[in-house]
Amino acid sequence: MRLPPWLLLLSACASAPAHVPPTPECPRGATTATPMASAAPVASASAPTDPGETYDKPPKDILDVMLAPSPPQPMVNPPGDRILLVSWVDYPPMTRVAEPFLRLAGVRVEPRTRARHDTPGGYGISPCARDLTITNVATGADTRVTLPRGCVDGPSWSADGTRFLFRNNSGTAVELWVGDAATGAVHAVEGVHLNPMLGRTAQWMPDQKSLLVKLVPADAGSPPAERSAPFAPNVQETGGTKGESSTYETRDTLTSKHDEDLFDYYATSQLAIVELASGAVRPLGKPGIVRRVDASPDGEHFLVETIHKPYSYVTTYDRFPYDVAIWDRSGKATHTVASLRLADRVPVHGVPTGPREFEWRPTEPATLVWAEALDGGDWKAKVPARDKLMMARAPFDAPPAEVMRVEQRFDDISFGAAGGMALVRENDENRHWTRTFVVDVDHPKTKPSLLWDLSTDEHYKDPGWPVYRPLPNGFWVLRQSGDSIFTRAAGSSPDGDRPFLDRIDLKTRKSERLFRCDTSSYESFLGFVGPDQGTLLTWHQSPVDPPNAFAHTLGAPLANAPAGEATTSSTSRAVTHLPDPTPAVRAIKKRLVKYKRADGMVLSFTLYTPPGYQEGQRIPAVLYAYPLDYADPSKAGQVTGSEKTFTRLRLYKLLLLAGYAVIDGASFPIVGDPKRAYDTYIEQLVADAKAAVNKAVELGVVDPQRIGITGHSHGALMTVNLLAHSDLFRAGVATSGSYNKTLTPFGFQNERRSVWDAQNVYLKASPFFFANKLTLPLLIMHGEDDANPGTTPLQATKLYEAIRGNGGTARLVMLPHEPHWYTALESNEQYVAEMLRWFDKYVKNAPSKK
Repeated sequence: MRLPPWLLLLSACASAPAHVPPTPECPRGATTATPMASAAPVASASAPTDPGETYDKPPKDILDVMLAPSPPQPMVNPPGDRILLVSWVDYPPMTRVAEPFLRLAGVRVEPRTRARHDTPGGYGISPCARDLTITNVATGADTRVTLPRGCVDGPSWSADGTRFLFRNNSGTAVELWVGDAATGAVHAVEGVHLNPMLGRTAQWMPDQKSLLVKLVPADAGSPPAERSAPFAPNVQETGGTKGESSTYETRDTLTSKHDEDLFDYYATSQLAIVELASGAVRPLGKPGIVRRVDASPDGEHFLVETIHKPYSYVTTYDRFPYDVAIWDRSGKATHTVASLRLADRVPVHGVPTGPREFEWRPTEPATLVWAEALDGGDWKAKVPARDKLMMARAPFDAPPAEVMRVEQRFDDISFGAAGGMALVRENDENRHWTRTFVVDVDHPKTKPSLLWDLSTDEHYKDPGWPVYRPLPNGFWVLRQSGDSIFTRAAGSSPDGDRPFLDRIDLKTRKSERLFRCDTSSYESFLGFVGPDQGTLLTWHQSPVDPPNAFAHTLGAPLANAPAGEATTSSTSRAVTHLPDPTPAVRAIKKRLVKYKRADGMVLSFTLYTPPGYQEGQRIPAVLYAYPLDYADPSKAGQVTGSEKTFTRLRLYKLLLLAGYAVIDGASFPIVGDPKRAYDTYIEQLVADAKAAVNKAVELGVVDPQRIGITGHSHGALMTVNLLAHSDLFRAGVATSGSYNKTLTPFGFQNERRSVWDAQNVYLKASPFFFANKLTLPLLIMHGEDDANPGTTPLQATKLYEAIRGNGGTARLVMLPHEPHWYTALESNEQYVAEMLRWFDKYVKNAPSKK
């Protein structure tokens, strides 16, 4: 049962670490909470009292802002009559982050509870909710949910919106809890110990009265003991068959037979159905390593994917062999859909061969849909069609039928609420292009009708994502009104994002704009209230207004509405009334700035100025950016993001409280044929940086003598390369970066060639090989438990050693227990203190350039 993309986005936002730079789509990040003087404050990081043995803290005024709580995230229930406001813990204590874990085939699992230590992407620690509040849309009344002791996550509404579930890690087990939407009362389902290691832990059954869960087997016993001495060497062998695996597939892989035993032990689950009324737990089948399970819409069949050996030591569990079977309600396997082999040689950016991406058709009792590659899963192959879409119906005694073939890679299918209508999206990675077709899966001979055809780099004309609604069985379908569907989009424009909601007639292709954010705020669509489309919910914010939910009642059509604006009138009212936790931060100003690169490409950044800043005053500044790859130069300069979001401060933006300007989100496009994206990487980086710096100086805000640069991950690579290949900056701070690309030989970022195919590109993009040119001060920070294979901690230590050996100025800070994104309160306090001290010394107080 595939969730709609906007729900996946909310899930990703909810699990994003608080220190990830906020975006309009994921509005996490800091708000602030201490009064500030009218003049721009100047602060310096405190010196460590016991260097090397204690964590540092930034000054109190900055720390108070840093620790202010972030606004909650909204989760609208399916009927649209209640909103679950989820407030997340921004910075858990180090004791949480330092919880012991095992690295097993791409998963970091905490052995005490089988809880995932990391987020599904492996970039941060799994989050915990600090507060759940239910808001009644009609009355605005709030009901606070009393949470159990532990770590609460994974909230999920029932299809009728009357109940919700969540997980709670008590420290000894991961419990299943269920709540009542009307009263906020919650209770644990007794005797249920979930196994969340491989995800899909608990889901609503189609009757919405029971739950399908993965349990820790009752007779699991003790984990396998490691031998005191090796029984035999660990051996791997290759037989001469060529086949790449992406650099990023080597994340926390198995390394020994003992690891295999541990994976078997911790990943094994017992499927079961929990009856909510009685609390009865009925086991389903025998225990196994279940990577995925989904009930059919009629609740009589189960799609079960079960992993088996042989395992691989070079890739993660999602490439391990697995069987796809249909089970009945007794837990008996009645049909094998596919038996898929070990896929440890999938082309970089390719897909495995054989059936993949299985989905139940929402409107039929038990009809399965899936895709299969026709090109060997290799984007380099030239074929008339890359994928085919297949379909099979219960009782699965007839061969599956081919629904259609897609010219490029199958990406997604979204079904309508009736008949065989569906939207099928394909993606062409070679061109950065996507197409969406209207199809009739019940009449395969009917030619698909092209709905959208555009570059994936296109933002201004992006129609967005379809709006979905759940059926009573909990399966999501396109929200329709007659022949029309609805789409929601960020609404990017030359003046920034202005989210909108459209209604599109699939027969005439005419669209009607029901809502568009005004020019003074940032307001995005959350969902409809009730079964009709007369009232919609939005999430509204502005630079001075914290995020809150609003209800808009649509009225009569507007005559002569300007192009691109709403064509329907509406009235609005506030549903939630969340206060501003840090009103003093409203003194910080920001503005969208557009400018041109030397080749004429239009770029942009958001310029923040500190409290009390006076126009014409030149102050020190720090530039933050993250390079992005584009195939079409005409799309690379399109403005995304918004200056109208609620101003919150995290990490480098806290420098504003120390008197710095921040050049934020500067456009750093790397433009070229995706097959050769990085041939001119360094030249384009320097051109991007020169354009941004020149514009910031031209505005009269930034002192050209005092500019620093910082970036994270791919942005850290950018930071170090610009210090090595330009003279625009005085110092840099690089966090969790990758500096020697030969250590990522099978691709990096969107570079798909291996180091053996593009050796010069790998060498040129690697500042490690230019360490003799790194004479400007560089602060290098890295998490000691970074799971990203492209940014292993070795990258940081080797760069530091190279700079030191060549007589450069550098400082290396390794943060214990931290993954790719820094999570613990202590680590983030250290990070801010280090960054502030470094830029104060080498940027703010740097001597004039000679």
